[in-house]
Amino acid sequence: MFLRRSIPAVAAAVVLGVAVAPTASAGTVSTDAISASPGKKLPKGLYGTNDPKYDGVWRQSVALLALDAAGAKPARAAVAWLAGQQCDDGSFTAYRADTGAPCDAKKTPGDTNATAAAVQALSAVGGQSKTVAESLTWLDSVQNKDGGWGYNPGSPSDANSVSVVVGAYAAAGKQPEKATKNGKSPYDALTSLQLGCDADKDARGAFAYQPGKDGELAANDDATAAAVLAATGSGMLVGERSAERPLEPLKCGKDADGKALGRKAAADAGAARLAARLDENGGHLLAATPGAKDTPDYANTADAVVALAASGHRDEAKKSLNWLGAKLSSWDKSRNDPAAVAGVMLAAHATGGDPAKLKGTDLLGRLAATGPKPAGMPGEKTAGAAAKDDGDSGTVLRWSLLGAGLAAGAGVGFLISSRRKKRGL
Repeated sequence: MFLRRSIPAVAAAVVLGVAVAPTASAGTVSTDAISASPGKKLPKGLYGTNDPKYDGVWRQSVALLALDAAGAKPARAAVAWLAGQQCDDGSFTAYRADTGAPCDAKKTPGDTNATAAAVQALSAVGGQSKTVAESLTWLDSVQNKDGGWGYNPGSPSDANSVSVVVGAYAAAGKQPEKATKNGKSPYDALTSLQLGCDADKDARGAFAYQPGKDGELAANDDATAAAVLAATGSGMLVGERSAERPLEPLKCGKDADGKALGRKAAADAGAARLAARLDENGGHLLAATPGAKDTPDYANTADAVVALAASGHRDEAKKSLNWLGAKLSSWDKSRNDPAAVAGVMLAAHATGGDPAKLKGTDLLGRLAATGPKPAGMPGEKTAGAAAKDDGDSGTVLRWSLLGAGLAAGAGVGFLISSRRKKRGL
């Protein structure tokens, strides 16, 4: 679910200056490897030091989600930067270098992944109801006839894009299943991408990223993790966790009728396949890039942890979280890449653990060091916090006088500060 793009697509985007869709297939690289030009000044409020051209909104969104998960209060500048990336039509692109210039949908079409990630983050920190509502309206307008979404408007639905949009609706307090087009819901789009009993036994229950040219479905671990998470009705910041449940592999045989599964059964089958894949590799997923044989895919492993935990399989999820904790020193991106660090923090949060630390590693400290200093850290008594308002500025801090009274015989007055609302829209 971390933003990835194919090598040819990145090259084409650099040459043509247009937005391109990420893929979850082989031949992908993380765009965080692209460094900012020497001497290039990065925007104020942004997390990370690499060129934000392809992932600025995404990495800012997951950073804010991780800070919220850990109980930290993001800097107002960080929230304002993200909200300020929105286009007039409600969409977000991967990154707008000049937010004073109008968005050009022909040159840089709206990005459903960036838009949905921003909705999740801004819903979590609060105070951005207008921005969130406008983005949801835009997502409604670009929904495909099959009930799903592609990376850009008009592109075929893919499991990863559907997943992050489902998470946006859920984070904003909406029911994803009610977002329909031609009678099709996002879950209809997802289940159409699941491999069933007619697939090879070891691929059953997995999800494909998109159908192939001939409509064939190829099992994809990253897409499976994304689809399982979406089928639980959760975003990247897992909220209420279901009770621990046993894994339920896809059941085939005489009683199998060949019909698409409901979303809960689809999530179960996908989770069982995902857990099996993790076990096969000693607790992690493998990179699909050419020449990366037997190379661990840390980011997708973190995604798998979130998906398994959200679907009620925390014991299985914790196995891979422990693997991540033991291998952090081997993953260079876990040192100062905000999206990578945030992904591990969200994985720890999903399992019910402490997002701030993992196996003695100060994840929150690492994330905080990549961007603007948080307004407050867990346990601190602060007089300031990230903005909470009923509009879209995200920069005004409000205090309410809730009560002033006299204690009997003591004449003691006191002020109580208002508590910030969680996901208040």
